[in-house]
Amino acid sequence: MSWLNLEGKVAIVTGGASGLGKAVCEGLAEVGAKIVVADIDKEGAKQTAAELKEKFGGEHISTATDVTSKASVDAMIQATLDAFGSVNIMVNNAGINIPRLLVDPAGKEELTEEIWDKVVSINQKGLFLCAQAAARVMIKAGNGGVIINMASESGSEGSEGQSVYAATKAAVYNLTRSWAKELGKHNVRVVGVAPGILEPTALRSEEYERALVYTRGITIEKLRERYKKAAIPLGRSGKLSEVANTVCFLASDRSAYIHGTVINVSGGKTRA
Repeated sequence: MSWLNLEGKVAIVTGGASGLGKAVCEGLAEVGAKIVVADIDKEGAKQTAAELKEKFGGEHISTATDVTSKASVDAMIQATLDAFGSVNIMVNNAGINIPRLLVDPAGKEELTEEIWDKVVSINQKGLFLCAQAAARVMIKAGNGGVIINMASESGSEGSEGQSVYAATKAAVYNLTRSWAKELGKHNVRVVGVAPGILEPTALRSEEYERALVYTRGITIEKLRERYKKAAIPLGRSGKLSEVANTVCFLASDRSAYIHGTVINVSGGKTRA
């Protein structure tokens, strides 16, 4: 038995096929949890589940899940129950970021209603649908559980060129606090994790960086220099595994009295 005592626990991770979500799947699988890799990328989710089995052993499945669709989320929950009989941990990781300016005089990278709706639907509505579906199962089972919501340090400070993303992540802070007040009486803990700047993922691709530097009127080189020196006291980007380790701790009973709060994992980063 490991220090975290997560062996045999059933964890759903949305957006689990790549990037931070995949790192979370690996972290939880390494300590013995049974993973449901839920992702809109069906083949990617299948591949990740297979890799988890090969690397860590244990039982792991995948589901093709669109977090913005209630029917798809309900199917994800049913597939989990069919395979494992319970849901102990729900990691709401699926998210998207599309840098845009509120007003772009050049007309190149301006926020549109379509982009607004897409980001809000995935980052906010998707979080709601998955948390609600998982909480229903946890309450009915009567054994408690943990819901972990992926926020961002930009959600507490705002972010130039990323207003809609930052707004959805600000919502995650207060959804986490509010649901904690509602679900605590059922022994379901609700916590959040707020990463800062991490090593490259789908959210920090070259395409994303090009759009972001345009909104800020700087070069990619200048942006990356800020990552290292001006913004982060530890002087480096975070590792995906460092966020995954935090998720594993919060999913375990070692953090049994941590509830209704968001843990910042950003190397001390601020906007100052």
